[in-house]
Amino acid sequence: MSGELGAGAVRASLWREWRGGPSVRCFLCAHHCVIAPGERGLCGVRENWEGVLYTLVYGRPVSVAVDPIEKKPLFHFLPGSMSLSLATVGCNFSCLFCQNAEISQMPKDQKRLAGRYLSPGEVVQTALESGCLSVSYTYTEPTVFYEYARDCAELAAAAGLKNVFVTNGFMTAATLRDIDGLLHAANVDLKSFSDEFYRKVVGGRLKPVLDSIRRLWAMGVWVEVTTLLIPGMNDSEEELRSIATFLVSVSPDIPWHVSRFYPAYRFRHVPPTPVTAIEKALSIGRDAGLHYVYGGNVPGHSSESTRCPDCGEVVLDRQGFQLVRNSLHEGRCPRCGREIAVHEKEAR
Repeated sequence: MSGELGAGAVRASLWREWRGGPSVRCFLCAHHCVIAPGERGLCGVRENWEGVLYTLVYGRPVSVAVDPIEKKPLFHFLPGSMSLSLATVGCNFSCLFCQNAEISQMPKDQKRLAGRYLSPGEVVQTALESGCLSVSYTYTEPTVFYEYARDCAELAAAAGLKNVFVTNGFMTAATLRDIDGLLHAANVDLKSFSDEFYRKVVGGRLKPVLDSIRRLWAMGVWVEVTTLLIPGMNDSEEELRSIATFLVSVSPDIPWHVSRFYPAYRFRHVPPTPVTAIEKALSIGRDAGLHYVYGGNVPGHSSESTRCPDCGEVVLDRQGFQLVRNSLHEGRCPRCGREIAVHEKEAR
């Protein structure tokens, strides 16, 4: 229980009184936290203050940077462009392998809320002045700073910018309905195809994430999916095939990024993922019918570039997060003419 709400406190969205109050129930993410007065949800940044739910991090990003869109990673959305990227502290998951735990778990591990004030208008102005084509809500989980992200997204869209969520996908259908029309792309972490893994290692559940991927795609949001491969935990051939088969069932055009794990947070005892395991996963993805599969955290690997699914021509050549050559001709392979699933910059 906190003694005061603090400077970033704004009345929250998507909640209601629970059984007549004073407890409230949050409907922002699939935890559906029931929060007693003076307490916070599992995210650590939404608090019940005298029977009203408040977000504590509105307008208080802890990290703001200009990144290549490929770093999100998004390889098929505005390739070669820059994206203003921001995050507040907090997360509705507690992944034992989190690579941004210092800020995502700050409210729970350090019992504090860091961040400096930056209004939605200032976010958009910064993006425009930096030559960005989009604003990405990333680094932590954008769902937990939803009110801030949504207000930024509304102004960004009005200014001609695109909006991107880099997300764990644990938001509710109500949240997605609320932001429909303002969200243009999302990279969703599909951390495993095991509900047990989600419950024990992540602090969540699998089904809501699968539901979000389906909903986002049906909404017309461009979706790419990332799976961080952790040795001995989520890297079995059966599980990888299940992930790839699921993605194909939504669309074979969904790009799948299979990323190499490096020791982090509470998994510092776990060794890095062998490159051979990444290559095996990429092969499984292709065999399942996915058109675009990529290895992540493997600098210089041939899978960094986008190839035409029909003829194998390199159409988007990358080195790390840098796009060095775009050979597409009006969105098509220059060799065979196949249409490539990519959202390029619109002509003005």
